[in-house]
Amino acid sequence: MSASTEKIASKLADETLVVMDQTGDERFYMKVAQTIGAASQTLEEAYLTEIRVRMAGRKAMAMIQAAKKQAE
Repeated sequence: MSASTEKIASKLADETLVVMDQTGDERFYMKVAQTIGAASQTLEEAYLTEIRVRMAGRKAMAMIQAAKKQAE
């Protein structure tokens, strides 16, 4: 995968998460992935990887913060 593909996928993932936070639409990333996939399967795969990594990171951080709160 090229560096430009990863850079674009990363930027798209960042922007998607902003929209998801603003709208509360937890599945919005799938609509974006469909649009990307119609033009480039490579970019779609990179984008979905970026989204999944960020979403997993958010969930993990929420769990860690909750555990910290309980420990206090």
